[in-house]
Amino acid sequence: MSLFQVGVALWAVFLLSWQLAMVWKARAVTRTSLASRTGDYLAYIVGFALLFSAWWRPGDLWRPPAALGWGLVALEAASFAFAWWARLHLGRLWSGMITLREGHRVVDTGPYRWVRHPIYTGFLGAAWTFALVSGATASLIGAVLLTAQMAWKARREERFLRQELGPEAYDAYAARTPMLIPWPPRRG
Repeated sequence: MSLFQVGVALWAVFLLSWQLAMVWKARAVTRTSLASRTGDYLAYIVGFALLFSAWWRPGDLWRPPAALGWGLVALEAASFAFAWWARLHLGRLWSGMITLREGHRVVDTGPYRWVRHPIYTGFLGAAWTFALVSGATASLIGAVLLTAQMAWKARREERFLRQELGPEAYDAYAARTPMLIPWPPRRG
């Protein structure tokens, strides 16, 4: 099995397990508009289609040396583990779209003490490592698009949470915790 195939297999296992876990969530109380959710879905479809289109042309830019490639695959697996840790820690409050769940509150423990959006951090880490393993132009464009989409969605999600949970609850958390990249650590 090639590095590229291992990377694809990791994504397949992760996405299948993620889909199965979607049933474990509390009832939605409030969510963003259908237009907003549709825009997010379309951006994800395009981003992931580009990311995985390397299946037809892997290595059109480069092929990583084996040691580097296996290191990237290990980082991809670690990124998935980080996203799963966040998903499990969030529990029934999780939602794939911007949604307020029954019993929602600011979660600032576990991976949420390192970054405000650890699931996005995990997804992006896996997307970038996969794109680098694939060595394909389209995969890199997909990783860029997914990064832009998740950063934009994270900002919209934060505005939504400030409105729904109150700025005093969310702003204190945001002041001490980075958004997507857990460096540099903040004090507060």
